[in-house]
Amino acid sequence: MSADTDTIFALSSGRPPAAIAVVRISGPRAGDALRALMGRLPAPRQAALARLRDPASGEIIDEALALWFPGPNSETGEDTAELQVHGGRAVIAGVLAALSQIEGLRPAEAGEFTRRAFENGKLDLTAVEGLADLIGAETQAQRRQAFRQMKGLLGDKAESWRKRLIEACALVEARIDFSDEADVPENLVAPAIIAAQQLRNEIAEALAGAARGERLRDGLVVAIAGPPNAGKSTLLNRIAKREAAIVSPTPGTTRDVIEVHLDLNGYPLTLLDTAGIRDSADPVEQEGVRRARDRAAAADLVLWVVDAAELPVSPPSPAAWVVFNKIDSMNSNYEGNIVGTRDIHVFKLSALTGQDVNSLIEALTHYAKNTLGGEPALVSRERHRRFLTDTQTALDRAIVEGPAGREDIIAEELRLAARALGRLTGRVDVEDLLNVIFRDFCIGK
Repeated sequence: MSADTDTIFALSSGRPPAAIAVVRISGPRAGDALRALMGRLPAPRQAALARLRDPASGEIIDEALALWFPGPNSETGEDTAELQVHGGRAVIAGVLAALSQIEGLRPAEAGEFTRRAFENGKLDLTAVEGLADLIGAETQAQRRQAFRQMKGLLGDKAESWRKRLIEACALVEARIDFSDEADVPENLVAPAIIAAQQLRNEIAEALAGAARGERLRDGLVVAIAGPPNAGKSTLLNRIAKREAAIVSPTPGTTRDVIEVHLDLNGYPLTLLDTAGIRDSADPVEQEGVRRARDRAAAADLVLWVVDAAELPVSPPSPAAWVVFNKIDSMNSNYEGNIVGTRDIHVFKLSALTGQDVNSLIEALTHYAKNTLGGEPALVSRERHRRFLTDTQTALDRAIVEGPAGREDIIAEELRLAARALGRLTGRVDVEDLLNVIFRDFCIGK
């Protein structure tokens, strides 16, 4: 990132052509850019119709709406302008070319508008991550969680915890620094330990829901596994409602893992079609089988698909759901025989004709709702979990000392806990994290 004195600009809407395109400008020369293109500065926060002209030739580029947001009351905290132009490629190229001619302006880098909002105190890091997740959300459940994060679900709570920690630390520090003063009470450490215990319990409760929040952000992973030629690829295509995988009667056609992302009633699910599990002399198929085993082992759920005519059946684990496929070719008295387990989920269907496939889809939807639903989780990223765990660990060390413990150690542990929370929101020592957090943003954001 360049210095804050740079004024940046970029297309902030989607790829052209479109009905409307939004060009955003942010920085100390944003007002000069508007004057150069439209000859005046609109009233703050009021849309103004204007003809945009090339500063060099005076040629009209487009007729557009212009908005002016003086800092610090803007999204980035700086002087900011937005141009709503017609969304044709030539129009957008003309506006961006005109802006590039103005001294002190340059194209924005990826995520630079959002980074400036963070640096100017408009967003904390958890809100920035929530914004990124909102842009990337594919299902309603992901959208709801991302929006809550962007509006401070975790950030506000973490800042409240940090302030309480600072107050607790101040009690211990007062006892250390002013122990000789007559008006300083002697029992300051005990209230600090009580506060640390309360905070520790609240953070532990937040961490207990971390897995659910991270799963919702990334989506559940369901692997379709089983022996070759059992109809795994046909089942994936039937659930996905499109030809995502190649279907062939030849065993071993699927060599690599095929991924399909689905929206099941608002919940995200990634369906994996894996190679048929069998012994093979073919090194390529051997690698496919190895990958299939690895992905199935790491999946949240395995659908073990078998030909209904192949009996008995031994699922890979009690947690797997057994899917008897090709029942359309069996007689009506067919009953599958499962070896080695009881009370397992069993589905009998025909992936080819679609018979009873809906019962499996309904069960998957119910599974996703039970796993990902409920109250919104505070923690939705591994980074959140790491810093909250650091906070909890420091609090545990302070609590172990107890009211009669060494006051300097207790104070230091409380400081470490507050520092970990500060790193979570970006209050302290996060320069090394910024490039990682902002690198996945698009140019105009």
